[in-house]
Amino acid sequence: MNTPILSHTFPNGLVLVAEPIASVQSAAFTFLLPAGSVYDPPERSGLGSFTCEMALRGAGPRDSRQFIFDLDNLGVEWNDSVSIAHTSYSGAMLAENLPATLTICADLLRRARLPEEELEAGRLGLLQELQAIEDEPAQKVMIELRRRHYPLPWGRPAQGEIDAVQAITMAEIGDHYRRRYHPRGTILGVAGRVDFAALVDLLGDLLGDWTGDRDGEIVEQPAASPYEHFPYESNQTQIGIAYRSVPYNHPDYFQAWGAVGVLSSGMSARLFTEVRERRGLCYSVHASYHSLWHRGGVFCYAGTGADRAQETLDVTLGELVRLGQGITEEELARLKARIKSALVMQQESSSARSASLAYDWYHLGRGRTLSEVEQLIDALSDRSINAYLAEHAPRDFTIVTLGPQPLVVSA
Repeated sequence: MNTPILSHTFPNGLVLVAEPIASVQSAAFTFLLPAGSVYDPPERSGLGSFTCEMALRGAGPRDSRQFIFDLDNLGVEWNDSVSIAHTSYSGAMLAENLPATLTICADLLRRARLPEEELEAGRLGLLQELQAIEDEPAQKVMIELRRRHYPLPWGRPAQGEIDAVQAITMAEIGDHYRRRYHPRGTILGVAGRVDFAALVDLLGDLLGDWTGDRDGEIVEQPAASPYEHFPYESNQTQIGIAYRSVPYNHPDYFQAWGAVGVLSSGMSARLFTEVRERRGLCYSVHASYHSLWHRGGVFCYAGTGADRAQETLDVTLGELVRLGQGITEEELARLKARIKSALVMQQESSSARSASLAYDWYHLGRGRTLSEVEQLIDALSDRSINAYLAEHAPRDFTIVTLGPQPLVVSA
């Protein structure tokens, strides 16, 4: 866990952060571009996702089919996604195929074809995804929870909205691509069997003369009402609860993270034990931590029968309030055992490390080694987490429900 993390910032603003790992035969990369849903115009929600979809339909000398074939021939395990802040393109492959793969990526970032004749096929795929969300109430309630918990535009869903996606034009996609796909603010995380000096030279050739800059400021608007109910004909009710937390770059992040782990990490965690196992109130319950660069949040979900929805909400809120009263040494010991196992597995995954490096740089301006993370986790104690909870007890909840009847939310 003591592999050094290396970085290089190119004159155009592109950042490379890498962790050479001699013990593996693979290499992985993660590009983070400042092209997330927060940059979608209000009336064109989903523009970033549509642009991501169209950028994959051929770039440079490759048409859509050749683009896919060349990645497959290199054995690349490819992933792409759009989040609140970023569009991400990532892949893992044998280390010897990394240079050829990055060459294809450079075309994607700089010379996407955006073929107009494939516009409707791309639109159809996005609309099918949106329709699938309408048929998945658990996913729908969490999307609506994020929309209402964070101030706009930070809560805007990356998937977009049906009416907006139907109205997006190729001209708007091309404009978004030219404005948002630029080097300043773009981060490339690389991990695996790599030669850092050779990687810097390669990226200098591929992306060193890439131009473009950030444009526009993000203007926040107040979050919506703290409780919203969406009627949904079903014998089940979906419950989403969120509360504020510190962001990833905050000195108390690991205290906040440890508290959420006690709440919801594993089958011995409080939510599973109390809400599901002991009381049998729901078929699914969990909580997760999420961070933007300037604020964090904890997002909780419970799925239950409509006849037990009110009790489920009351008991879940009760557990969140009880968390503010502190955790025990035994609870923290179980959490640390689980997390250390996860760290070992992450050490063996170049894909996980490349993503972590990129996101660490975005939030911290540097990369964290796994050794540093392990030391921060070892330093956690029930006393330190309880001191944090005394200052940051869960409160001021945002609640979204989806089901046949609204629920009673006390002040």
